[in-house]
Amino acid sequence: MEIQNSRRDAVVGTAGCLTAFAGALAGIVLWAPHGKGGLLDGFEGASNWNVLWVGLPLMILGGIAAALAVFFLVRGDWKRARGLVAANARLIALGVVGDAQSRAPQPEW
Repeated sequence: MEIQNSRRDAVVGTAGCLTAFAGALAGIVLWAPHGKGGLLDGFEGASNWNVLWVGLPLMILGGIAAALAVFFLVRGDWKRARGLVAANARLIALGVVGDAQSRAPQPEW
């Protein structure tokens, strides 16, 4: 009986890791158009490296948190799912604040 439970735990753990990996890939795919625009198409050819150093890690972490939240919702673990949704909301807030602060100042008319 103990072998069956350990195998089931191993399968669930592997599924969770694969879900987190898929979430990280989704974050990279969603970041790519914005990242390309920030790195290559800047004003007068200037690159905005904050897109790479701040935006990419936030998108990867957000993708992982979103995928694991769905994973725990499917498994019925509401407490962990709520925590991951709250973590994702914080990551979104950090991204919005970081994006707003990294923009060039607008000219005053």
